[in-house]
Amino acid sequence: MFTGIVEELGAVVAVEDLGEAARFRLRGPVVTEGAKHGDSIAVNGVCLTVVDTADGEFTADVMAETLNRSSLGALAAGSRVNLERPMALGGRLGGHLVQGHVDGTGTILERTPAEHWEIVKIALPATLSRYVVEKGSITVDGVSLTVVDAADDYFTISLIPTTLALTTLGIKKAGDPVNLEVDVLAKYVERLLGRGAGTGADLRDLEEIKEMDR
Repeated sequence: MFTGIVEELGAVVAVEDLGEAARFRLRGPVVTEGAKHGDSIAVNGVCLTVVDTADGEFTADVMAETLNRSSLGALAAGSRVNLERPMALGGRLGGHLVQGHVDGTGTILERTPAEHWEIVKIALPATLSRYVVEKGSITVDGVSLTVVDAADDYFTISLIPTTLALTTLGIKKAGDPVNLEVDVLAKYVERLLGRGAGTGADLRDLEEIKEMDR
């Protein structure tokens, strides 16, 4: 589990093509401190498992499912990436609950600079639109952000100087893809409400049985 508070702006050192998979070697001296085989590190919001570490770098295998659902497949040697270690139990939850399980990708439509911040408009896949609400939380390339405006096919976010300086969102441009993870609580609520409707139907069936018994 992550918080969406990026710890380090890292870089891709190398990408090895393994056919339907790939092995990434990434540099991140902060997130690799104390890291070992089997640990998790979020890369642009995607939870990856550490294969090994050495000299401030780590390798991770990326399967076809992850390559197909995220923008990691577009990364190459030299690409900058947002890195975050999992949250520690008992620590502060600075952002919101983030799983590192990307729900889809969006595309930056436009950027509008202001005096002390920047508004970024991002295309929103139709399958994710219902989970995004004004003033709600969303993760963009692993960064926990608050939605400013939410429409059926796009949303906007406001980036402060710190976010612009310390994450890849400061260097992304219009047309670039970004990984999106919606609030998992919204998905659970939707699922539970769906089951609730089914439960209601079951209750109606029960009432019909009672009427037949009478």
